[in-house]
Amino acid sequence: MPTTLVHDWLNQNGGAERVLEVLHGLYPDAPVYTSLYAPDRLPQAYRAWDIRTSFMQRLPLAKQRHRPFLPLYPFAFRRVDLSSYDLVISNSSGFCHCVPVPPGAVHVNYCLTPPRFLWSTDQYLSRERLPSPARAVLPPIVRRLRDWDARTAAESVTHFVAISRAVQQRIRTVYGRDSAVIYPPVDTAAFAPTPEDRPAAQVGNYYLVASRLIPYKRVDLAVRAFTQLGLPLVVAGSGRDEAALRALAGPNVRFEGFVSSARLKELYAGCRGFVFPGEEDFGIAPVEAQASGRPVIAYGVGGALDTVTEGATGCFFYDPTPDALAEAVHRAEAISWNSDAIRAHAQHFDTAVFQRTFTAFVDAAVAERDAQPAAE
Repeated sequence: MPTTLVHDWLNQNGGAERVLEVLHGLYPDAPVYTSLYAPDRLPQAYRAWDIRTSFMQRLPLAKQRHRPFLPLYPFAFRRVDLSSYDLVISNSSGFCHCVPVPPGAVHVNYCLTPPRFLWSTDQYLSRERLPSPARAVLPPIVRRLRDWDARTAAESVTHFVAISRAVQQRIRTVYGRDSAVIYPPVDTAAFAPTPEDRPAAQVGNYYLVASRLIPYKRVDLAVRAFTQLGLPLVVAGSGRDEAALRALAGPNVRFEGFVSSARLKELYAGCRGFVFPGEEDFGIAPVEAQASGRPVIAYGVGGALDTVTEGATGCFFYDPTPDALAEAVHRAEAISWNSDAIRAHAQHFDTAVFQRTFTAFVDAAVAERDAQPAAE
């Protein structure tokens, strides 16, 4: 059946784009509608796709800095013509789920989260450096866009799919709709425990944080906790908080900066445990660490509650403080972790599981539509 994919923007390569790549693999003939596209910022393979952009593609600086243009995205997506498609699959954390679809079409929205700009405004602004005049004019714009988002999502989306139970609850709160939970695809086969023939001294002698170094990731909690504990901590990643985090760190904390995929796999496999101190809607990194056979010490909110099992694949801390994190590390230190069991748990989030589950969901949605009596 005529099928299309819709994505918010294509000017960065992150978790949302990993999902899109798998969706495109499932529906390779489907064109991808998006607001804007910067080929130089994405893998070469995208250039073979049928990517169709909006008027925003022509706006100066939009491809370099898409966030200041947030109020324009609703207009861009409402002007998309999808009248020739019977199946629309949107992959959104922004506004692309609000595309108009023809009567009778099935629109499955894979919801990474309802737009944070609208529905978690304070949290969003806490990590965006906006000038005071912009902050002053935002409240009335946000109020109007919330009304618009809730109304158009109800009109357009026939089936919501959430990436975690936390997002499922958010969809219920924001849109008043039920949703299925289908976890994002993780290439667990790309990760493996350290080979057993490696000297024991090279295995498990440090804890690891791998993250962008920006405020909401809460890497500061890990740096403070491990400085207090005196245990080795490796911080992999870069970002605007790096200088401030280095100032907090004791001599037992080592910063590696940005690391390659190959180096990250080595760090996962060689660590004693992976530290996940922030709140995420899902969180791919903890799954990658578990696919490497390593336990996770995670803040017990959001997607971590779906991916980590207390006492079996990791330990939670529930108060976002260095002391609470340090106490969870002490508990983790007292457990004899089963690397094979941890890795087996990670397989529940493998790409193949997503592919089977998502296609079955879409097929059922189409069959449900086809079973309905035709309108007279």
